[in-house]
Amino acid sequence: MSFPLHRTHRPSRVNWIAARVVALSLVVAGLSAWAGPRSETVRIAGAVKTPLDLTVADLRAFPPDQIASFTTMKRLDGQEVASTVRGVKLSAVIERAGVVAPGRNDWKSLIVLASATDGYKVSFSWPELINTAVGAGVLVVFERDGQPLADDQGRIALVSANDLRTGPRHVKWLDRIELRQP
Repeated sequence: MSFPLHRTHRPSRVNWIAARVVALSLVVAGLSAWAGPRSETVRIAGAVKTPLDLTVADLRAFPPDQIASFTTMKRLDGQEVASTVRGVKLSAVIERAGVVAPGRNDWKSLIVLASATDGYKVSFSWPELINTAVGAGVLVVFERDGQPLADDQGRIALVSANDLRTGPRHVKWLDRIELRQP
């Protein structure tokens, strides 16, 4: 026995739209939760003399020779667009806290771990930061194109400007920098 399909058996356009709105809301809520809370301060801890909690204002107050900028090209709506970030060299931030390396050569094996509020982590070696061109381009970023970082970056981020691919060591929502002995 077959029943003819009548308009009353099909979902109405309003129900279809409502279902899509609910689905989109769930996706947006999931992305917001995934992003993690934005970072307002960054904690410098671990093998340092004085643990520090730095705000954007603290980072801006670093001497000019310790602040750098980096311009990158990114694809936006199919076009290449220049974007400039500004921040403090990571090595300068760590040196402000004071490196603790008791043995004569202990500094050579120190690891720097940068962590985000969402759990993302990247690592550098201390010698890489103070003795290579890559290290000279690792910035604790507080500004993009002359403006504070947007919420999707956190107020503080980290970028390794001289890496061949900057994405893997780009830390949005930076909230902790830890110096460790292996």
